[in-house]
Amino acid sequence: MIRVLHTGDWHIGQTLRGFLREHEHARVFDALVALVEEREPDALVMAGDVFDSQNPSGEAQRLFYETLVRLHQARPAMTIVVTAGNHDAAGRLEAPRALLDAIGVHVVGNVRRPGGAIDLSRHLVPIRKDGAVAGHVLGVSYPTAACLPGLTAGRVRDEAGSPIVRAVRDLYAALHEAARPELAGLPYIVTGHLHVAGGLESEGAERRILVGGEHAVPPDVFPEDADYVALGHLHRAQEVGRPIVRYSGSLIPLSATELAYRHGVSLVTIGDGPARTEHVVIDRPVLFLRLPEAGDMALGELGDRLAALDLDPGLPVEARPFLQIRLARAGLPAGYRAEVDRIAERFPVRVVDVRVASVDAPSPDLAPVGGPMVRLAERDPEDLFRMAFLQTHGVEPAAPHLDVFHRARAGA
Repeated sequence: MIRVLHTGDWHIGQTLRGFLREHEHARVFDALVALVEEREPDALVMAGDVFDSQNPSGEAQRLFYETLVRLHQARPAMTIVVTAGNHDAAGRLEAPRALLDAIGVHVVGNVRRPGGAIDLSRHLVPIRKDGAVAGHVLGVSYPTAACLPGLTAGRVRDEAGSPIVRAVRDLYAALHEAARPELAGLPYIVTGHLHVAGGLESEGAERRILVGGEHAVPPDVFPEDADYVALGHLHRAQEVGRPIVRYSGSLIPLSATELAYRHGVSLVTIGDGPARTEHVVIDRPVLFLRLPEAGDMALGELGDRLAALDLDPGLPVEARPFLQIRLARAGLPAGYRAEVDRIAERFPVRVVDVRVASVDAPSPDLAPVGGPMVRLAERDPEDLFRMAFLQTHGVEPAAPHLDVFHRARAGA
């Protein structure tokens, strides 16, 4: 029997409307180290999106490597497997591989096929317990086009069905077939960083990432022999299709739409019957609040509601709560967003999302284009950006797009 701690989507280096998240990441990594000390897992699997950017800052990289060392020190016998996500530069992540191997950390980047055959040593990681191999992790990173040989634009357009899904299925089949002789009936964990059909997305925080514009793969692309499939990419902890196919979710809310999630990690026990999964919630280091808690409010109520929070005015910036504000449209003045900022700056909060209800609906995410006439000056610029992006690209803007928008707006 082995215990595996499944986590993912750390997004180290992320900013939320210009606010750094380093303080929160440091605190949740403290909690992760404490959890390893308490639960004594045999392996930790990080299923992609280590960083928020393919070119992470020095501070983000320092925090990542310090966390790996702390995890190793907390439980030296624990195997650590880290896979690259769509936000990561796989080559950069793999670069210090020789050093990381020395502390039991195995980094899995792009698929390598020297001489045409898959280099299994880069993907199949043994889990050791009491000096013996007790299980295996088949590490698979985000499947880039380079990982899916044989794809061409013609195939994507012309073949019936989905050649992208077929290529992903073939990739997992090839990896599993290469690994099969090594498994010896021991617990077997497979990883993935992609959108599996049926998984619930976070609006504005995750994007469709498969090559060829494909959205999702079915849960049956993974080997039937797997005891557990550890997924990354979606930020809500959830199972998809089968109890053993699971997203652990992110460690902190990465957008205002994740306010209601119970962020944490999955602790998986394998080897004495079907895999058993426990979702372990990690307390948020910083509050993430919605005003009002339900419905919407008049702008004139904002000051009183902020005062009712009774927050310590001496809170440092990094510890101040994030705030999503929902406003009723009726009576909302032109330039209301500047007024929101003016009111909020008297309180120790960080406003990261302001949404306005339409006249016809209690609290939609965006006012409908065909609704009652509204002057341009009365529209939140972020709402206009979201609508323009959706009209142009057919999908909602993701968190990186919104971050660029807010930086451009702040510099205007």
